[in-house]
Amino acid sequence: MKSYTAKFFLLLFSGIFFISCQKDHVISKKQAILFQLDYVNYAWGYQHNGFVIDNEGNILTYNNPQDWNFPDNELTLFESQVEENISKCVPTGRKITSDELKKYSNYIKNIASSKVTALKNAGADAGSHEYICYQFSESTRKYKGHIIKMEGDFTCENLNYYSKKVVVWMKNINSVLISE
Repeated sequence: MKSYTAKFFLLLFSGIFFISCQKDHVISKKQAILFQLDYVNYAWGYQHNGFVIDNEGNILTYNNPQDWNFPDNELTLFESQVEENISKCVPTGRKITSDELKKYSNYIKNIASSKVTALKNAGADAGSHEYICYQFSESTRKYKGHIIKMEGDFTCENLNYYSKKVVVWMKNINSVLISE
């Protein structure tokens, strides 16, 4: 009987050790971008700028890029479209630390599975700031964007608890970029 008990505990502890050693990485290593802050305004002349954060934590900016690939109505982009967009971005030389990137990228799955409030008209001529996170499907080679928050002429926000933290984080990044 002692032998069975010892084997049981050995198996139990081995299983716990194996599970605890597995990475909790939700993001595909082939995913090029994780987050995007996109600003578009058609009032008083066209403006389109923002930044993306890639899978290595690099912050890349864009300002009125030509032939930009916007997501479709379901916020979907093909891998080739994302690659084209990245080629039109400018590296800032700024990088998110790996711990910080892991922390915020781990929120993507929760944000993606949460509801977003209804779109409300909040003004005119202010344009639109969209805070977006992405999930990449290796099987379809598509990126699925998820609205974290939209501000400006129209507003809406993701109801997930972590969405507010991500927006504050992205606004802080944007403030640093603007002040440079």
